[in-house]
Amino acid sequence: MNTLSASQLLLLSTRLLEGAGVPLAEAQIVAEELVGANMVGHDSHGVMRLMQYCKMIDDGVIRPGAKVEVLKEEAAYLLVDGNFNFGQVIASEALRLLMEKGRQAGTATAMIRNSNHVGRLGSYTDRAANEGFAALMAVNAPGPGGVAPFGGIDRKLGTNPISMAAPRSGGNFVLDMTSSATAEGKLRVAFQKGEQVPPGMMIDGHGNPSTNPGDYYHEPLGAILPLGGPLLGHKGSGLSVMIDTLCGIVSGNGVCRSDLPPGCNGVWMYVIDIERFTPREQFDAMIETYAQHIKSSRTMAGFDEILLPGEIELRRRRQREVEGVPIPDETWRQINELAARLGVNLAVL
Repeated sequence: MNTLSASQLLLLSTRLLEGAGVPLAEAQIVAEELVGANMVGHDSHGVMRLMQYCKMIDDGVIRPGAKVEVLKEEAAYLLVDGNFNFGQVIASEALRLLMEKGRQAGTATAMIRNSNHVGRLGSYTDRAANEGFAALMAVNAPGPGGVAPFGGIDRKLGTNPISMAAPRSGGNFVLDMTSSATAEGKLRVAFQKGEQVPPGMMIDGHGNPSTNPGDYYHEPLGAILPLGGPLLGHKGSGLSVMIDTLCGIVSGNGVCRSDLPPGCNGVWMYVIDIERFTPREQFDAMIETYAQHIKSSRTMAGFDEILLPGEIELRRRRQREVEGVPIPDETWRQINELAARLGVNLAVL
């Protein structure tokens, strides 16, 4: 297994994307988001996506350089058409515009249609929290998806993630979760490593419980279970349906449209300027009091401490800043294969 630093991964990702015809400014945005995901331990949304993205460029699904358009706007809302550029490029621009409106109006909403895969949602809500906002972001993925609805065995829902964040000194609260039992990318990581996944995450193509990620990718195709698994999956399933509705149908990205390419995201972003509602000094004091209240709980057997949303990612970032990012052998093989195809020399990294 290879281990690379953040700077090496940024250079690698930027060069490969440029080699695939992506303008430098856009390649840098996408590379930063991918490497940022690796740095906080979300390898499912990291550089392993480069091969997928370059294929999507080849297939005409991702359209580098496409203009991000504001179709409608008023004081506190935006409707953005990404015209199928990279999701990271579209979402970053939409967030920038949204925070400007949120600062003026106190709160603002953005809907995004015709966007490709936006990456790790927590990156965007964390960024908003750094600017003094409480933030929410949710994403739906039209098409058959990879998740079975509660009680079903067919792929009908997307993994439909949701993220919420709020500022906290020393590390923001950042919730970033799928409405499914796991993200598809985590199955892909396990599949590339030749590992099993924990029980309760997926079923095979016949509806039987499975821990083999290969059952998800091979015919007959398996499915990911909704959050809560076989026992409480009605909660994740219901949440996923509402994300489809709010992010997909409201944005016009649809779940009932048949003309959208695979991986197309409908996005909902919402920001609240905290200072407009609660003086920031008071907010910060209450957040710290609340954090200590939660952490003061006695721990169950097998647990050393209570962790708050975002703490694992913050610790993993600090660790990987020192130790680097481990890249599975299969991912590294695919990266080198892609580099050879694009004529990109990785030996100088």
